[in-house]
Amino acid sequence: MKLRTIENIDVRGKYVLLRDDFNVQIVDGKITDPFRIEQSMPTINALRDAGARIVIVAHRGRPKGTRNMEYTMAPIAEYMGIKLIPDCLDREFMSQMSDGDIVMLENVRFYPGEEQNDPTFAADLARGFDIFVNDAFAVSHRAHASTVGVAEILPSYAGKLLASEIEHLTAVMENPKRPLLSIVAGSKVSTKIGVLKALAKLSDTLIIGGALGTTFNFAQGGRVGNSLYEADQKDTALEILDYAHEHNCNVLLPLDKGVAKVFDRDAERTNKDFTEIEDDDVIIDAGERTTERDVDAIRNAKTVIWNGTVGMAEWQPTWSYGSFAIANAIAEQTRAGKLESIVGGGDTVAALEACGVKDDITYVSTGGGAFLEFIEGRTLPGIAILENK
Repeated sequence: MKLRTIENIDVRGKYVLLRDDFNVQIVDGKITDPFRIEQSMPTINALRDAGARIVIVAHRGRPKGTRNMEYTMAPIAEYMGIKLIPDCLDREFMSQMSDGDIVMLENVRFYPGEEQNDPTFAADLARGFDIFVNDAFAVSHRAHASTVGVAEILPSYAGKLLASEIEHLTAVMENPKRPLLSIVAGSKVSTKIGVLKALAKLSDTLIIGGALGTTFNFAQGGRVGNSLYEADQKDTALEILDYAHEHNCNVLLPLDKGVAKVFDRDAERTNKDFTEIEDDDVIIDAGERTTERDVDAIRNAKTVIWNGTVGMAEWQPTWSYGSFAIANAIAEQTRAGKLESIVGGGDTVAALEACGVKDDITYVSTGGGAFLEFIEGRTLPGIAILENK
């Protein structure tokens, strides 16, 4: 995949509309994890140093097309030390900008035309700009006005972060070092059918954990107690297992689980094999035998793709056991030069951060849904429009 990038384009004195993904968690007005902002800085700095007049357009949350100030971009503009423009369609400020200046527009999702990719709204958003740069991989699977609509109007390019995401993910999908191990967890089989099949076809070994794994255990007659799983996905789970077998992929399902009698971070933990789980047990984490086996699989791999924590990793330390063991094992092997690691998904990246090993991973993707859809082989509209034909 060849993208038009910002390398070697003349942006001096040009007004650049830059789509970033700053959908970060904010608690009491403060950013709890600036990872996505930090990853966007190479593009911002390159454009600034080249003399562009940069106007950042981004979103937070799901305000559903209304001006809900709970989702204002103000804390992010304050964190970055730049001016916030209260209306993303205001253009009066542009005449006051000089080369290298940076401002941020208020939440683009305050307008219903954004998610609808309304042509009129896209034209209003593009008005006054010379160039559009998309650096928001995490939303490029959405055909929105700020990812596709403006790219149809303005000369459009991929930023450094987006180009890097595509480069790393394409490399691991097209020519991975083997054995390739994929680890997929999360809550719902129904939302990950495509990516499970794609990884079953690509991988030598596929670990299915979390509530996903619980559904697969249920499909095979395992006891699941009073836990989160999808009874209506039994046939789908069995179909995926058959598909993996046809493609010579070894699927590893949970052997045991960390359970409690209530779904609570302070609940008392017990490790139980699936044959021992009682009707009132609630599965909250991967068990000890499962975790030991998963760590062994990581140590025998040359490439690992990981998406989804295998338990409530945010409930430390009791229920983060499985996810933290995976994170530490991947980091250890990567540091030793024995493994190439690709990790994506908000909860998964948060687990890396909590373990202090994020910097040890070969590549940490800013995408969640986009990460999965790219692996699945879907066309991401915000990226397809940037391709050199």
